[in-house]
Amino acid sequence: MLDTPRPPTGLPVFFISLRAHTPLPCSLPLLFTPPPPLPPTSYLLAYLLYCSLSPHTIPLNFSVSSSLPSFSSTFLHRAGKGDINPFGRTEVIDNTLNPDFVRKYILDYFFEEKQNLRFDLYDVDSKSPDLSKHDFLGQAFCTLGEIVGSPASRLEKSLGGIPGKKCGSIILSAEELSNCRDSATMQFCANKLDKKDFFGKSDPFMVFYRSNEDGTFTICHKTEVVKNTLNPVWQSITIPVRALCNGDYDRTIKVEVYDWDRDGSHDFIGEFTTSYRELARGQSQFNIYEVSNAFIVTLLSFSVESESTFLDYIKGGCICMSPASIPSGNPSQSTSLHYMNPYQLNAYAMALRAVGEIIQDYDSDKMFPALGFGAKLPPDGRVSHEFPLNGNIENPYCNGIEGILEAYHQSLKTVQLYGPTNFAPVVNHVARYAAAVQDGSQYFVLLIITDGVISDMAQTKEAIVNGAKLPMSIIIVGVGQAEFDAMVELDGDDIRISSRGKPAERDIVQFVPFRDYMDRTGNHVLSMARLAKDVLAEIPDQFISYMKSRGIKPNPAPPPYTGPGNTHHHTQI
Repeated sequence: MLDTPRPPTGLPVFFISLRAHTPLPCSLPLLFTPPPPLPPTSYLLAYLLYCSLSPHTIPLNFSVSSSLPSFSSTFLHRAGKGDINPFGRTEVIDNTLNPDFVRKYILDYFFEEKQNLRFDLYDVDSKSPDLSKHDFLGQAFCTLGEIVGSPASRLEKSLGGIPGKKCGSIILSAEELSNCRDSATMQFCANKLDKKDFFGKSDPFMVFYRSNEDGTFTICHKTEVVKNTLNPVWQSITIPVRALCNGDYDRTIKVEVYDWDRDGSHDFIGEFTTSYRELARGQSQFNIYEVSNAFIVTLLSFSVESESTFLDYIKGGCICMSPASIPSGNPSQSTSLHYMNPYQLNAYAMALRAVGEIIQDYDSDKMFPALGFGAKLPPDGRVSHEFPLNGNIENPYCNGIEGILEAYHQSLKTVQLYGPTNFAPVVNHVARYAAAVQDGSQYFVLLIITDGVISDMAQTKEAIVNGAKLPMSIIIVGVGQAEFDAMVELDGDDIRISSRGKPAERDIVQFVPFRDYMDRTGNHVLSMARLAKDVLAEIPDQFISYMKSRGIKPNPAPPPYTGPGNTHHHTQI
């Protein structure tokens, strides 16, 4: 059995102040940029100050410092089709090898996206704002997730970009803005809904949308389904204010009401619009909504409280571990989903990289257990639904996403695909890890990549219901063209999963079919970014729901990084 939980490895994370160390006796500006263009049409976005936020977006306040003589800094981010856009520039600090910059930058943080950054440093030769007029002294690359997930609230990166030259280093830190913490709790009821079911009444649920700057709407919450009624009273819901209106109290909030259908073709009943400012008036005449002269939705209660955020826990040392589980297959057949094309990743490898490259930023040592299931193992052909991809029963850990991919490719050469396909063993495996650390120091994210076949549905449901009590989430990515009805049932978005009449305490499963995210032009980077954005979007809320249900508060954060202090002269370029 692979059953030896790793001891906690604390990880205080998140803060971005910047400091550089270099032997160069010259003055220079520093510049923030994302990495050299990846393949075109990258979907990894970092929005500029005051732009609309996604449901799990958190604004971070950035500052930069450096140990180079007088320099300015510019922050550039990657957006749209691989463009590199300037974000900001620090002040110039004269006559010092160890400047600490005062200016800070505000950037939107998306847990579910890989946000690439690049920092360029220049020697300031004049007051010209044109960077080509100054001497380039080095650059550093990182992701925003690396900074957020770094120990001691700071990330130090070496500077490069000049062959044969040591350019020094910079230190980055980030702090969360305080206006991200409010959450609104509210409860609604409705009366005289339309009857949509032929043999019954209706099974209504509500969907909340936040309006975006461009006039479109983004879903931010879905209520539970109330079965067989025309006068539903929904349970109280809690939505972060940043997700509901992005801090703009007058921004339009749209609410749609549907009748749930088992086949997913939910019937639209009606909709209404409101705003956070209106909702904040609580139960009153202002919060009674007549929809299409057909039915009435009423706000029963409304309250606001400031809560601990996902980043509070990460900052206080909680780490996210990401075990991966992959079924086996035949890599030599071009029709196999595991086919090892020498020119591109297969769907399993793309899903691994898309999710793993983001999650790994939140684990301090980047060591992850990777398991396979549904295969005959050498040398005796023993069938296993829980074997280490690296072949090491005593130590199934792989070094980062590259280590997992290497172990996956090696396992394809040594094991033989064999049914049935059982999920319960790998879910229970990760549950044993999670059960050993329920103090809030670790949270486990299990990634299962599957072709849709499952042979132990009842046992898997029971494993998920039990796992919902533990610090863990499950991501299921479906590859191929099969039907994924069983996976949709495990997801439990519409109907909470249950086993033996006992519902899951929390929703911990997120399922997506990879085919829905494949770019039609064949851009795999864009496909992976789309997949990661959707499949990881629920993790912060699932994480918070566990911590709140157990009354676990974040550990105190380490003090923010401060430089040695100086009285250098600051000027603007």
